Amino acid sequence: MKSIKVYCPGSVANLSCGFDILGLCLDNVGDEMTVSIINEPVLKLDFCDGYKVTSDIKKNAATVSANALLKSYKKLDFGFNISINKKIKPGSGIGSSAASSAGSVFAINKLLGEPFSKMELIKFASEGEFACTQSYHADNISAVLLGGITLVRDNTTLDIVRLNSPIELFVTIIHPQIEIKTSDSRAIIGRKIEISKLTEQASNLGALISALYTEDYELISRSIKDIIAEPYRSELIPEFNNLKQIALENGSIGFGISGSGPSMFSLSKGPENANKVKRKLEDYLNKKNLDFKSYVSAVNDEGIKII
Repeated sequence: MKSIKVYCPGSVANLSCGFDILGLCLDNVGDEMTVSIINEPVLKLDFCDGYKVTSDIKKNAATVSANALLKSYKKLDFGFNISINKKIKPGSGIGSSAASSAGSVFAINKLLGEPFSKMELIKFASEGEFACTQSYHADNISAVLLGGITLVRDNTTLDIVRLNSPIELFVTIIHPQIEIKTSDSRAIIGRKIEISKLTEQASNLGALISALYTEDYELISRSIKDIIAEPYRSELIPEFNNLKQIALENGSIGFGISGSGPSMFSLSKGPENANKVKRKLEDYLNKKNLDFKSYVSAVNDEGIKII
């Protein structure tokens, strides 16, 4: 192959109780990326549509991660042009930088004959994430590259576990049309955590993982709680508390901030409940004259893929 086009899905990180640990891959919101072999041994970047991000090769998530991969491969006498149709708004909280980071390494790896495993690609993609957020966290990129719901046991060694995805688990995404930079959102979180709060968060995380395997939706509902980041981050999101209450009163089994925000996620059992939550939240936001986008998604068990 001389060229490849891939679908780079969005993702939900944290899932409330799994800060920097859990990631969930979405199935109907994502970027498209075309990577082509070129004659000169360089990386080139262009944008064919959608939201614009930096074109600086040393700062863009796609080219930073691609360069990390190429440094670990043998010297080549050819290079790659990366063309991005950016459909996930930067600063949305649904994995815009992760989609770019994962997309370029996935596509280049395919063009090179797949010398690296998906687990190895996570290491390269994490460099692209760092370029955008100034922190190493593999929750989004793990979900995008492996699909489904993933757990990062260790961000340093990139020890990743792929969890079970309950078949009836659906996600509603509400994306207010504002931008919150991940680096800014991380900076406002309290650095000191009481032992009692840490214990409660860990208990919810353990219970959620168990519930995913047993497909116990009631236990999922009791476990989707964030007492570490949400109290700080929710202050940056218009109408967050009201939207959470509306969702929980209309069939949501869990509501929280997607990644660093401003997008919010709601978990529901079945598409009917997920769409009901979506309609109720849309009605409220329209009455408040707030701009937003909304989606309903199953859990994407395949992850990133060739189009």
